[in-house]
Amino acid sequence: MDFDDSPDEAAYRARVRELLERHASELVRLRPGQEAVDPRTSEAELRRTQRVLADAGLVGVAWPAEFGGQGGTLMQQAIVSQELARAGVPALINHIGIGMCGPTVIAHGSQDQRERYLTRLLRADDVWCQLFSEPASGSDLAALRTTAVRDGDDWVVNGQKVWTTLAHVADLGILLTRTDPDRPKHAGLTMFVVDMHAPGVTVRPLRQMGGQSDFNEVFFDDVRIPDSERLGEPGEGWRVALTTLMNERVAIGGAGGTIGLPVEAFVQHARERLPGLDPERQVLARQAVGRAVVAALGARYSGYRRLTALSQGGLPGPEASAGKLAGTEAARLVADAGVRLLGDDAVYAATGEGDDRWQRTQSWIPGIAIAGGTDQVLRNIIGERVLGLPPEPRSDKTVPFSGGRR
Repeated sequence: MDFDDSPDEAAYRARVRELLERHASELVRLRPGQEAVDPRTSEAELRRTQRVLADAGLVGVAWPAEFGGQGGTLMQQAIVSQELARAGVPALINHIGIGMCGPTVIAHGSQDQRERYLTRLLRADDVWCQLFSEPASGSDLAALRTTAVRDGDDWVVNGQKVWTTLAHVADLGILLTRTDPDRPKHAGLTMFVVDMHAPGVTVRPLRQMGGQSDFNEVFFDDVRIPDSERLGEPGEGWRVALTTLMNERVAIGGAGGTIGLPVEAFVQHARERLPGLDPERQVLARQAVGRAVVAALGARYSGYRRLTALSQGGLPGPEASAGKLAGTEAARLVADAGVRLLGDDAVYAATGEGDDRWQRTQSWIPGIAIAGGTDQVLRNIIGERVLGLPPEPRSDKTVPFSGGRR
């Protein structure tokens, strides 16, 4: 592919830069060298930032206009993402909604649901979360046990979800439940839109080793969801969930970038730190730097290739699993090498007084390596659906969930 902007793309990029400069005073911005938003930044400020960007036409760029988007191209969406990063605008507070929940509502929601939810989602009037994983169903998502039982025009939900990003600030979520335990586990699932403020919903943040609390556990105790909030037909939840998962892997893996710190920041870090290391440590550090840079650039350019395919009408498929897998591995190598380059200063940086961004990234990556599918699950998907290898034996795939191994 051609990595240079076409004349139209260059003009669009200039327009995006002009819009960002015009609204600079209304946006939350990262300081130079800051990779994550300051925890003291309020939720209201982050919602306002997304609202300003949405009103300027810089959110949902590739979404169809009929659903509140701009009807633009994926290349234009990539340009916006690049320019937001260049301007120091942090990740949008409703990135789960934009990248995963919104596309699921577009694909499987009713016209009423699309009209009620999508525009508000883009403007962060409603923040969304994705309620999939459970304590006993992470890698094997279809083994989930949260139940939804029909009661007149409602469904009554009981169960627990865990590792739910942004649940503590979310207004709405997409919730995968088991509605028919007498069918095989993939066939007895149904998806709903759930009000996160409904009676019976309890959210408890989980403290991560980096100090942040982005993940949560969520409990449902006799939560009533109207049947009008169902996404797809009863029993079609797995098909609906696959739409979410494919978009999730594209969102996490990146269409044209890498997960975590940009490789350019890492290269600059290496230039500054390598000369100060003792000779023996410098040899090992140089090897680690080389591996990390190759992996990061490989993930980036593979992402550009996926972006090209999507921009030509392709759909997110199993190739997105390869992108997510490559992106997390590259991020892990970059973070680990970044810490190695600190040498003895790594101990000082870990106190928070020095340059601790490499430790913070290092502590954040394991969670991202699980989110959207573990490395092992993704390798199975690549092997079976991309390479055509025989699938692993699954004794529980065709038996009723209530009678199979649980």
